[in-house]
Amino acid sequence: MKCIILAAGYATRLYPLTKNFPKPLLKVRDKAIMSWLVEDIVKIDGMDEVIVVSNHCFVNVFYDWKRQVENNGRISHDVQITILDDGSTENDNRLGAVREIAYAIEMCRIEDDILVMAGDNLLDFSIAGFVEFYRNKQTTCIMRHFENSIEKLQRTGVVEINEDSKVLRMEEKPREPRSTWAVPPFYIYPQKDLNTILAGVKSGEVNVDAPGGFIEWFCKKNVVHAYEMPGKRFDIGNLESLDWIRKNFQGII
Repeated sequence: MKCIILAAGYATRLYPLTKNFPKPLLKVRDKAIMSWLVEDIVKIDGMDEVIVVSNHCFVNVFYDWKRQVENNGRISHDVQITILDDGSTENDNRLGAVREIAYAIEMCRIEDDILVMAGDNLLDFSIAGFVEFYRNKQTTCIMRHFENSIEKLQRTGVVEINEDSKVLRMEEKPREPRSTWAVPPFYIYPQKDLNTILAGVKSGEVNVDAPGGFIEWFCKKNVVHAYEMPGKRFDIGNLESLDWIRKNFQGII
């Protein structure tokens, strides 16, 4: 299995902190946000590569991060870290999250299952349970968590499931949410579904900027299951949320 971490955004809502620095490498408890994710990911059995997709402006900062984590002894040398430059230079010419996934698949010639994660989120639980869930289901898998705020549900993906956690319907940013299951940006695609990703991007039928919108399209073509998160996800969207997380995040339980 390979992990693709989407880290090519420009985080304009966090200026001036992210004017010349990538959001995923901002520190929380003296560790880069993305380091929290990667140090957990590399412990997963069968994980052999972590691919970080950066924009052109910050790619050298990610290379510096790579050297640091490879030298600090927390990352197994059995797991390769690959940094990709997507070529974008500003928010207006970014590829978009789904194109970044396709770009990584093609540039790294991936023929394996992939775990896809946003590089600017923190979790207080290990991702290993999600991978175990996927290995039991053997289908594309997404995450879900309970959300009772209508306002928040209207700003995210919302999923309906059956008793086996199979997705019956997925809707991105619904005006009238049909369930209280929100979908965060964490996905596992089996190797057999990678061509569907590439075909979807090339078709022009999907919103390439929103992985949730892509999953909405994908669910109509393929079987998808939804894993219930066993803990919390912390989304760092602005300076206020970053300050709160720096004060309250306790690490992975």
